[in-house]
Amino acid sequence: MLPIKHKINIMKKTFVIIAFFFLGTSLLFSQDSAKTKTTVFKLPAVNVKTLDGKTFNTSQLSNNGKPIIISFWAMWCTNCVKELKAIQEVYSEWQDSTGVKLIAVSIDDAKSVDKVKPFVNGKNWDFDVYLDQNKDLYRALNINQVPHTFVVDGNGNVVWQHVTYTEGSELYLYKIVKKVAKGQSISN
Repeated sequence: MLPIKHKINIMKKTFVIIAFFFLGTSLLFSQDSAKTKTTVFKLPAVNVKTLDGKTFNTSQLSNNGKPIIISFWAMWCTNCVKELKAIQEVYSEWQDSTGVKLIAVSIDDAKSVDKVKPFVNGKNWDFDVYLDQNKDLYRALNINQVPHTFVVDGNGNVVWQHVTYTEGSELYLYKIVKKVAKGQSISN
């Protein structure tokens, strides 16, 4: 028979193992929901620049009542470029079926901002690209990493957002865009 002290130590170790198991499991299953949010709020009005250096206020963003995808990216961000490339490959189909407009907002800083236009031209992206080199819009939207993608409804409300990119994420994004285009709830 084991002494009481030894039994208590075994019980403590078992409790710690079980606690870590439940903590790890809850973190694992909450990871995706932490990357995606559906809180609705108005898109803030912030000045950004066009690729030609003209000032543009985000309050002017519109798409005739259709959804808008806003994707924050940077040239150094491999997953950002992968996401935009994946969307580019199906963008014309998405536009035909939902009327969606894609806007890519570069957060490249003053040192590299001059390289963004040639980079975009080299990719043959056929969507609007804006520059947020001072990260004013980035901060206004409380972003802390890229890629960070938002869906804006036809009334200028941010209705969905997602952080990071993995291959195939664009399929879920398209599902969200289709619901927004039809005026359906995206909470289910």
